Amino acid sequence: MKNFFKILFCLFSLSVSAQETEEIAIKKTIEAFFDGFHQQDSVQIKNTVSNTVIMQTIATDEKGNPLVKTQEFSGFLKSIVSIPESTKFEEILNSFTIQIDGPMANAWTPYIFKIDGAFHHCGVNSFQLVKEDEKDWKIIYIIDTRRKENCK
Repeated sequence: MKNFFKILFCLFSLSVSAQETEEIAIKKTIEAFFDGFHQQDSVQIKNTVSNTVIMQTIATDEKGNPLVKTQEFSGFLKSIVSIPESTKFEEILNSFTIQIDGPMANAWTPYIFKIDGAFHHCGVNSFQLVKEDEKDWKIIYIIDTRRKENCK
C-alpha cells in the first residue's frame, strides 16, 4: 500500500510539473508577442501567431452598448510598424491566468496601456492558443477590452 501511494504521488508530481512547464511556454509566447509589439518587429510578432490568427476588440457604441470589432492581422501589423519612433508605447501585463486542456490554452491578461509614459487605457486581453506540431504554442485568437475607468 505504501508503494501505491508513493507511485501515485510521483505521478501527481509529474503531472503538476508538466502543467507548470506548459504554462511557462504559453507565457513566453505571449511575452514574445509583446516584445515584438514594443520593438515594432512584425517578424517577431508573426512568429508567435498562427497563419489564421483572429484579432478582435470589444468597444462600445454611442449608446454604451458592447460592440465587437474585428481587425485584420495584416492591418494590425501595418499600424504597429508605422508608429513613429518618437512615440513610446507600452502595454504592461499585470498578471497571467492560464488554463490548458491538451493542445488548447487560454490566457487572461489584465493590462495598462501607456503612450509616452502617460496612462492611455486599460483592459483585459484574452488569448486562445494551440500547441502546433506538439512543440510550439501559437496564438490563434486575441480579443481585448479597452476602458479608461476602473483600472488597477
